[in-house]
Amino acid sequence: MSRQQDEQGVVLTAYTSNSEALPAISSKEQTEFLGVSRKTGQYNVQRCKAAGAALGSSSGKAPYQRCSSQDSLDEHAMVDYFKEVEIIQRSRDAETQEDVQLKVADEGEQEEAWLMEAGLATLFDESASDGEDSMVLLSTLTRTQAAAVERRVETLKQTLRKRNKPYTVPDVREIFKPSPASQSKDEAESTERSGSNKQEVEGLGNGVGPGAPGGGADAETDINLEVSFSEQALIYKEGLKVTQPQNEADDKLPDFKVSQDKTGQTKAGDLSAEDMKKVRRLVLIEMSALFDTCGIEVKAHKALKVKVRESGLFGVSLSMLLEQDQRRMPGTKVPLILQRLISHIEEQGLDTEGVLRIPGAATRVKAVCPELEHKFYDGMFAWESLKQHDAASLLKLFIRELPYPLLTVEYFNAFLSVLKLPTKKQQLQALNLLVLLLPEPNRDTLKALMEFFQRVIDHKDRNKMTLNNVAVVMAPNIFMCKGFRSKISEQQEFAMATGTANIVRLLIRYQNLLWTIPKFILNQVRKQNMENQRKMNRDRAVKKLLKKMAYDRERASNKQESNAEADGGFIRVQAPQFSMVSMAIQLTEDLKASDVLMRFLSQERSLSVKREDLCLYEMGGNIKERCLDEETYIKALLELNPSAEWVIKSVQH
Repeated sequence: MSRQQDEQGVVLTAYTSNSEALPAISSKEQTEFLGVSRKTGQYNVQRCKAAGAALGSSSGKAPYQRCSSQDSLDEHAMVDYFKEVEIIQRSRDAETQEDVQLKVADEGEQEEAWLMEAGLATLFDESASDGEDSMVLLSTLTRTQAAAVERRVETLKQTLRKRNKPYTVPDVREIFKPSPASQSKDEAESTERSGSNKQEVEGLGNGVGPGAPGGGADAETDINLEVSFSEQALIYKEGLKVTQPQNEADDKLPDFKVSQDKTGQTKAGDLSAEDMKKVRRLVLIEMSALFDTCGIEVKAHKALKVKVRESGLFGVSLSMLLEQDQRRMPGTKVPLILQRLISHIEEQGLDTEGVLRIPGAATRVKAVCPELEHKFYDGMFAWESLKQHDAASLLKLFIRELPYPLLTVEYFNAFLSVLKLPTKKQQLQALNLLVLLLPEPNRDTLKALMEFFQRVIDHKDRNKMTLNNVAVVMAPNIFMCKGFRSKISEQQEFAMATGTANIVRLLIRYQNLLWTIPKFILNQVRKQNMENQRKMNRDRAVKKLLKKMAYDRERASNKQESNAEADGGFIRVQAPQFSMVSMAIQLTEDLKASDVLMRFLSQERSLSVKREDLCLYEMGGNIKERCLDEETYIKALLELNPSAEWVIKSVQH
């Protein structure tokens, strides 16, 4: 879904209201539980706690329907959430809040927007560009991904038919229909894949601890990045029963991990912009396929117009903030004001008890904001006088004053819908996809925050801020977005509380996994690149082809040298910006990217950059550019991309 701008403001698109992703609870129960005064809209925390205990004891069950990740966050733990809500509400009482109306998109509009964002606009608009790229993308999809596309195309066709409008939407099932010769082969591969993945998928997130009867430890904690998540969900849905999760002790979530891959892990930011565009399209299709497979529908809303500040620090969009920051410090990926607030807290406040929980003085925080606005970029602000709790309050204020939610309007409700997925592992897979779908500024800023929260938690023995404490306090600041707060009813607030706190908990706990690009997505990108290369070569004009042939003959001799080196057990590593521009390195079974860097550094005498700022890149062949994980085994990767070249470059963190 796109974000557009006109003279009157910024046009946003949104999913359905937050209530659709929340557990069911009656209005009366919610109001009593919250202790909400309809007149003031304030939260009586003590009454909330007492009402929650009363509801729980009188009914003999929880006052709301827990989903599979709502464990360890009981009524007592949520008291801090409502204290934070009350602080936020008080700070906004004096403001005139814009009345935002969320309207459900007309039938068919959601499908058009989805197909456009997925790079498949040609399926309903013949005049759209990238037609060939669309066909290449379709040829790489899995069965569940193809089904997700089919569903939206068919819905769009039905909508146009109901409107009695002429349409040229193709029967997408014909596009995916394999030839008879390949169909039997695909079915055999699908059967083999299903059988081999049965054991891996077994016990997905069912809450049974390692070593417990019926729960294999590997199946419980290993995240398989080589098989489509939606394919795994389909196997789970077809062949396994869901076991109700057991409540876990405070901060005791499973130690999910990614199995070691010899070709290396790929993080968001490791790929070229061109390849990341392909990744994002595939991730959107995969996310939709995962939700479709689990029977979860996420509807779209019509565009919204919101006025935004064009300069300053608070209430400015991330894109505008980074634009003004990059004029002062090129390459900035996270707003400088947020970086400075984090570093100030870390310098003196990580051991401060309740560093994120205890609010700063409201009058001081209110006075500091305009002072920061005027003095920050001039370097004249007196940071030494800023108290730690005030700094933490400013950090939270920065997040919730963003004119667009940090998790974006487009995917805000999809994040909430994650908790509808039946297993914790599937919830993590969905979060992984959603993080990759975020615009780069939002993804980088969210990552900086999650890393900071983890450092706060690392000092929990002194600051008394556990994972649950941080998640509960930060959830309302991330999910109660400015301009949208008035549309979240009082009755929905408790249902949101545990859900949003659990989402933040998962984002913090599994951040190393969530910013990883799944290997199956990267393999699909490689296939697209190879197919595009074949098409480009096939469709060249004769004159250009002849010219290229002459060039290829010259390059072939160089290539033969390079291949001879590889055949002889060597690879050629390029480092054009350094004094040693090229080096031959012997290829062995256990040669890693880190070994290549170390051998280069041992020969390079005039190095002007730090060791941690250097990276070995895989370039060419079936990938545009990829910064390699230092644990990547070069020989294994060479088998995956035999035409790759190896280049050492400095990388900006």
